[in-house]
Amino acid sequence: MAIEIERKFLVDQEKWQQVTKPETVHFRQGYIFSDEKKTIRVRVTDTEAYITIKGSTAGFSRSEFEYTIPTADGVQLLDNFAASELEKYRYRITYAGKLWEVDEFLGDNQGLLMAEIELGSEDEEFELPPWVTTEVTGDDRYYNARLSVHPFKNW
Repeated sequence: MAIEIERKFLVDQEKWQQVTKPETVHFRQGYIFSDEKKTIRVRVTDTEAYITIKGSTAGFSRSEFEYTIPTADGVQLLDNFAASELEKYRYRITYAGKLWEVDEFLGDNQGLLMAEIELGSEDEEFELPPWVTTEVTGDDRYYNARLSVHPFKNW
């Protein structure tokens, strides 16, 4: 079984502005199904599309199965089957030898900046970048599926 071990953190907007950033990728991301036990997500960029199935979270871990699909199929799935959707820009940046993904949310989630790091084990050590602030790993308000139906602007 494929396992995702991920930690999430808020990003300090002022410090993030000072960072030299790599190219960004625009994501359109929708949820065909989502509850506390499982999520079926479709994600589309300008050049790629994926369907992802995730299980419930235990600690920092959950099962995850992700597959590349034709981009046109991804768009059709979003347009015809997604119950909710969000958009964001993603930056991939390496800090202290670890890959961080920083999401700058758009639309109703504008103003939210969140960083994620995927780990090999729940007890793996890593160094926090200076632009990272509060950990929000266990706070379901920050799950993308939740943000797609309860956006940041309404908090």
